[in-house]
Amino acid sequence: MSQASNRGMAGEARSELATALARCRSAFVSVGVFSAFINVLMLTGPLFMLQIYDRVLPSRSIPTLIGFLVLTAALYLFQALLEGIRARVLVRIGASLDEALSTRVYSLVSRLPLLSRGHGDGMQPVRDLDQIRSFLSGNGPAALFDLPWIPFYLGICFLFDPLIGVAAIIGGVILFIVTLSAEFMTRAPTKTASELGSKRNALLEASRRNAEVVHAMGMGGRLAERWTSTNTHYMQNNRRASDVAGGLGTLSRGVRLLLQSIVLGIGAYLVIMQDATPGIIIASSILVSRALAPVELAIANWKSFVAARQARTRLTETLELIPPTGTPLERPKPQQALVVDHATAVPPGDRRIVLQEVAFTLKAGNALGVIGPSASGKSSLARMLVGVWQPVRGRICLDGASLDQWSSEILGRHIGYLPQSVELFDGTVAENISRFEHNPDPDAILRAAKAAGVHDLILDLSEGYETQIGEGGVTLSAGQRQRVALARALYGEPFLVVLDEPNSNLDEEGDRALAGAIMSVRNRGGIVVVIAHRPSALAAADLVVVLMNGRQQRFGPKEEVLRGLVRPAPVKAAE
Repeated sequence: MSQASNRGMAGEARSELATALARCRSAFVSVGVFSAFINVLMLTGPLFMLQIYDRVLPSRSIPTLIGFLVLTAALYLFQALLEGIRARVLVRIGASLDEALSTRVYSLVSRLPLLSRGHGDGMQPVRDLDQIRSFLSGNGPAALFDLPWIPFYLGICFLFDPLIGVAAIIGGVILFIVTLSAEFMTRAPTKTASELGSKRNALLEASRRNAEVVHAMGMGGRLAERWTSTNTHYMQNNRRASDVAGGLGTLSRGVRLLLQSIVLGIGAYLVIMQDATPGIIIASSILVSRALAPVELAIANWKSFVAARQARTRLTETLELIPPTGTPLERPKPQQALVVDHATAVPPGDRRIVLQEVAFTLKAGNALGVIGPSASGKSSLARMLVGVWQPVRGRICLDGASLDQWSSEILGRHIGYLPQSVELFDGTVAENISRFEHNPDPDAILRAAKAAGVHDLILDLSEGYETQIGEGGVTLSAGQRQRVALARALYGEPFLVVLDEPNSNLDEEGDRALAGAIMSVRNRGGIVVVIAHRPSALAAADLVVVLMNGRQQRFGPKEEVLRGLVRPAPVKAAE
């Protein structure tokens, strides 16, 4: 792919979040319109007080008082209605953003481990989307929409009297400085707290996932110390950001209250000097308070605003890292050969070559055994063969088409994969075997289970194929999980089946079932690749490849390769 194409894809991915927000443009416009009406209606209180002091009290007219009360009540009800509608629109903007990006975010979470070996919080994209949605659905955006109306209120203050307008502007400048201080003083601790929160969550998830090891080997106390240290630093930064935001919020409220009192004093002075009416005293105080209220609300929500902005930056960068997959032309079902053409593997996020220049060809009906010592590249080869890792050099092809020419969804129909670490999902046995396919063929599920030799075992479960196995298949034993995962690999009769140490948790009966499963794939014209440590896994293989230090040492018929590996004992010379 050319650099121009890469830049184009990055630009497209980078704009996904902005595009999702742009789809809500009409909703944001409606929020702006509602905000305009709401801010005009905010004049109801000051004008009511002005009329009470300047009209009702001098005239002592009860009908005038009732008329103003009825009108004011109607305006306040209309204002409350608009504020309620604005809040509901903002909630729906957040929900619309979540709906637009939730599937993509799930894809990010599931694909990130394939592109990076980082050990951060794997759920961070989900948390970022939640953070953005929560901010959009809260009071923060309403405050931002109200901020542009501050000059409108200040202008009315100047109409009352220039002294009142000057006092309001001075208060506004002070609160603007407070707002800038909130920006600069909360940015760093909020970012650090977010990073430490991700680290803390990753440690929690690792401890939960490895609970048996932690308990059995007495690691709980030491891991708890690491958790406490990380959590302490997280709380310190979180507290620092909260303290700054809270302190500045308190300062802004104090400034506003002081300014109200100053404006009251100015109004009293103007009345004494006969430059204003008594109604100006109360009306101007309320108006100044309303003019500065959006600034105070913005400061109160500044921490969440900074967190949402950082979440947007992180999510945009992740979207750029993993652009959406296209829809390649669907190819015919492979049924002839697997070709590994001088393939070289590098783990995601690493530069270290773990497997290089591997080359062999398998025809329909072949079963290849992959052997070699630990760290020789066997599992790396398995990951390349199923398309989890892309070779940095060379190609892997099914019927002449390299794996990167297939979409994951389409390629997955033709591949069965049993990884070294078996992972099942919360659901029924049937759902796990059928790979959670919509409306799966019951006969295909039965065929896969029987091919894996697990049908009778499943029938012995409490509810047979409808048995709920829990998260990670917790209700099953290790051997049962491995055999159910083998049935999943065989579901749909895929052309290529890759099994990474498939008999690590199997007993003698399971070994026989495994050999039978491999032969069934060969007999129907499929290809099997078996990563093996135990010789029993090679029983049904006809070819063997030997890996050593990430390089291919031998490849050929099983008997020939294994015979070459056995060295005769040296003959001692006659004494």
